[in-house]
Amino acid sequence: MNSIKLTPEEIRYMALLHELTGVNVRDCIIDDEFNRIIFLVNPDEVGVAVGTKGVNVQRMKKIVGKNIEIVGYSDKVEELVRYALMPARIRDVRIIERLGRKTVYVNVEPNDKGLAIGRNGKNVARLKTILKRYHDIDSVIIT
Repeated sequence: MNSIKLTPEEIRYMALLHELTGVNVRDCIIDDEFNRIIFLVNPDEVGVAVGTKGVNVQRMKKIVGKNIEIVGYSDKVEELVRYALMPARIRDVRIIERLGRKTVYVNVEPNDKGLAIGRNGKNVARLKTILKRYHDIDSVIIT
């Protein structure tokens, strides 16, 4: 795993979410392309971080002016894929390494393929960003 360097801005956002929810925030990724902030928290704290009917996410969005996404964290690639693509139903996750490049193949239920990819590919982009950051994975393919 790469050592992750947080910017002062990311640290401030993490502190803000912790202050609002009491959840221990593991990481924060600012994604300007999709105008969002992705927070990684322990899987058992995702519900607390989101809040009843998404109240914490909405409050955070109002404060920072960006979309807020909460994702469960895991050291295991397969679990991380499942958390990042929730609620899409994932059948299988395979990692293939060729010529020094790692690719993750995610096989999802056919009805959930659009859900896994997301509008304009935003869900698969979120997964790719997270996997690159933690597991040095170069590409993600949804099948």
